Amino acid sequence: MTFPVLNSSDRCPCLSGETYGGCCHRFHAGSVPAPTAEALMRSRYTAFVTGDSSYLLRTWHPSARPARLDLDPARVWRRLDIMSTQAGGPLDSTGVVTFAAHYREDDAPGVQSERSSFLREAGRWLYVDGE
Repeated sequence: MTFPVLNSSDRCPCLSGETYGGCCHRFHAGSVPAPTAEALMRSRYTAFVTGDSSYLLRTWHPSARPARLDLDPARVWRRLDIMSTQAGGPLDSTGVVTFAAHYREDDAPGVQSERSSFLREAGRWLYVDGE
């Protein structure tokens, strides 16, 4: 099993309603940083979908970043639901995004629910941790 390869015209997995090329790809490519904590959350979800561990590590705050990240292609991410956001806008320095990420693994459905904390440093949003 392998991770899917997205074309720029494919619908973005973060369910923003945009194409991958008009949404998360620009963040993954490093063209521009995510402007909000929610946009970073969505782009990180899409990185899990595509197996882009380097992007996940790049957008993880150094205080909590693991040395490596091994993603399992057997976990197939299906849907992202953003439940709420607190702050995390272009002028904020902190933000919180609560979400539910749905997946299938070994033919069984699953969901990862998390309240994620983000910091904006030097104009870039970074994932800190989740509970």
